[in-house]
Amino acid sequence: MYYSADVAAAGVEHEGRRHSWLRLYQRIGAWVPGSAMTLVLCLLVFPAIGVLLVYAFTGTKPDGSLTGFTWDNFQTILTQGRALTAAVNSIVFAALCTAFAIVLGGTLAWLVERTDAPLRSLSYVTSVISMGTPYVLYVTAWVFLFGRAGPFNQMLSLIFGDLYRPIGINSMFGMVFVGSLLWMPLTFLLLSATFQAANADMEEAARISGASIFQTVKKITFPLAWPAILALAIFIFIRSLEAFEVPALIGMPAGINVLTTDIYQAMREVPARAGYPSAFSLLLLLLVSVLLFFYSRLSRAAERYASVTGKGFRPRPFKLGRGRWIAGAFIVTIFVVTNVLPLLALLWMALTPFVGSISARTLSVISLKNFYSVFNTEGYYELVVNTLIIAAASATVVMCLALIVGWLAVRRRPLGLVVDQLATLPLVFPGIVLGVAVLQIGLASPLPVYGTLWLIILAFTIGYLPHGTRYAYSGVIQIHGELEEASFVAGGGTFATISRIVVPLASPALASGWLFVFLVCCREITIPILLAGSHSRTISVGMLSLWSVGLAGEVAALGLLWIAFMSLVAGVFYLILRRQQADAFKK
Repeated sequence: MYYSADVAAAGVEHEGRRHSWLRLYQRIGAWVPGSAMTLVLCLLVFPAIGVLLVYAFTGTKPDGSLTGFTWDNFQTILTQGRALTAAVNSIVFAALCTAFAIVLGGTLAWLVERTDAPLRSLSYVTSVISMGTPYVLYVTAWVFLFGRAGPFNQMLSLIFGDLYRPIGINSMFGMVFVGSLLWMPLTFLLLSATFQAANADMEEAARISGASIFQTVKKITFPLAWPAILALAIFIFIRSLEAFEVPALIGMPAGINVLTTDIYQAMREVPARAGYPSAFSLLLLLLVSVLLFFYSRLSRAAERYASVTGKGFRPRPFKLGRGRWIAGAFIVTIFVVTNVLPLLALLWMALTPFVGSISARTLSVISLKNFYSVFNTEGYYELVVNTLIIAAASATVVMCLALIVGWLAVRRRPLGLVVDQLATLPLVFPGIVLGVAVLQIGLASPLPVYGTLWLIILAFTIGYLPHGTRYAYSGVIQIHGELEEASFVAGGGTFATISRIVVPLASPALASGWLFVFLVCCREITIPILLAGSHSRTISVGMLSLWSVGLAGEVAALGLLWIAFMSLVAGVFYLILRRQQADAFKK
C-alpha cells in the first residue's frame, strides 16, 4: 500500500514537472515569432539609417575610404548657395503642388460624392488610368504638349501670329502645373472617402435655414472635413518633396534644382561625394519625420469631427439644378486634361519618326516604326522582365512580412507593438534618401549585390513595407480570434493556424496589398535610378534614358504598350480576386 502511494506521489510530481516544462515551453514559444520578426525588421531598417549617419559625419577619400569624424558635409550644405536654393525650390514646388492638388482633387471629390453632377464615373476612370501610368511617361507627354513644336504653342501662334511668344514648360510654373495633375487623382480618391461618409443632416439643416450651396460648403462641409484635408495636404507635401520625375525632366533643363535632383547629381559625380548627399539626405529625412509626426496627430484628431451616427446616417447628395452641367463640364475637363491629352500626345509621338508639330507634312510620315523597334529590340524585353521580377518579388516579400507583422499586432502577441512600430518606421525615408542609403550598403557589402536586381528588391521591400502592413492589418483585424483559438485547441501550431486560417480569410486584403505594391514598384523611378546597373534597369529608368538621348518616339511606343499591359494585368487580377471572393461566400 505504501509502495503504491509512493509511486502515485512520484507520478503526480513527475506529471507536475512535465506540465511546468510544457507551460515554460509554450511561454518561450509565444515569444519566438515576435523576436524573429523584430530581428528581421531591425536588419532591414536600421542599417539604412546607420549608413546615412556614418557617411554624413565622416569624410571620404578619393579611393572611397572613410576618414574621421567631421562636420564638413553639413557646413558645405549650410554655406553653399546651391543647397539653400534647392531647399527653397523644393518647399515652393511642394507647397504649390499641394495647394492646387487639394483644390482640384477636393472639388472633384465633392462634386462626385456630394452632388448629382452628371458623368461622375469619369472621375474614377481618370484616377485609375492616371495612377497606373508611370510618372516619367506622363511628364514626357506634357513636355511635348507644351514644347515649342507642341500643339498648344502651335495653336496659340496661329491665333496671335507674330505677337505671340512661345510658352515654355521648363519653369517653376510648368513643374507646379504637371506636379499638381500628378497628385490630383490620389487627392480625389482619398477625399472621396471623406465626403462619401459625411452625414447630410447638418448640411440640410443649413439649407433649410436659408444658406446657399456655397455657404453650406464653406461653413459645414469643409470644416467637418478639415482634419482629413489638412492631413492629406501634409501627405501630398511630403510626397512632393520626394518627387523626382517632374524636377528632373522639367526643372533640371531650366537650371531649377530641388533637394532630390541635387542629391541625385551629387551621387552621379565622378568621384562620387558620399558624405554630402548622405548629410543632405539626413536633413531631408528629419524634415519628413517632423511632417509625419504632425500627419499622425491630425489623423488621430479626425475622430472628433465624425458625423456618421447610427441609423440616422443618410448620405444624400446636393441638387445642383442648372449647375449640374457646369459641374459635369468641370469633370469632363479634368478627364480630358489628366488622361486624354497625355495619351493622345504619347500616341502622336509613337506614330511619328521625330517629335514635330502636328501638320499635313507630319501626318504623311506617320508609321508604326517605333512600335516595331520596341518589339524587335532585346533591350526592351530585358527592361520589362527586370521590372516584373523586381515588382513581383518585392510585393511578395512585403506582403509575407506584412502578414506576420499584422497578425502579431492585431492579436497583441509578445513584441507585437514593437514590430508594428518597426514596420512603420520606413515611412520617414523619402525614395531618394532610401536609394542613397541602400546604395552605400550595396557598395560596402562583401556580397556582389551592387547593380543587381537584389539590391533594388531590398530597397523596395524596406520602402513599401509600411503600406503592405496596413493592408495586412485591415485583413487580419476582420478575422475573429476564436477561429485561431479553435485551431490551437485542435493541436494546430502557429504556422498551421496562419497558413490554413488567417491567409485564406485575409486573402482579399493581402491580394489588394500585393497588387498595390506591384503597381507602384512598376512605375517607381527614384530608387532604381540610383541602384540599377547595366543589366538591372527597370522600365521607368529605361524610359528616362531613352528620353535623354532623344528617342521620344520609342519612349511613347514603349509607354503605351506598357500602360495597356499593366491595365490588362490589373483587370485580370481583380477578376480572379472577385471570383475567389464569390466562391468563398458560396462555401
